Amino acid sequence: FLGDIIGDLNSRRARIDSIETNKDSSVICCFVPLARTFGFVSDLRSLSQGRATYAMEFYRYEELPHSLGEQIAAGARIR
Repeated sequence: FLGDIIGDLNSRRARIDSIETNKDSSVICCFVPLARTFGFVSDLRSLSQGRATYAMEFYRYEELPHSLGEQIAAGARIR
């Protein structure tokens, strides 16, 4: 299920920093925008059949990608 989890992270605009794999487990270190983490716990449990856990900590603020900023601004103008 590691590939499925990595695929899910990629769909959330994650940047994978490292993947450490040993005999019994794997650890994925990545950076994910906070707005894209909502619902991740449920999806992670589904993808791993309840076996995976996660930890999260704030790293830093980053500038929004230009195209995404335009989408958000356009949505705000409509309201």
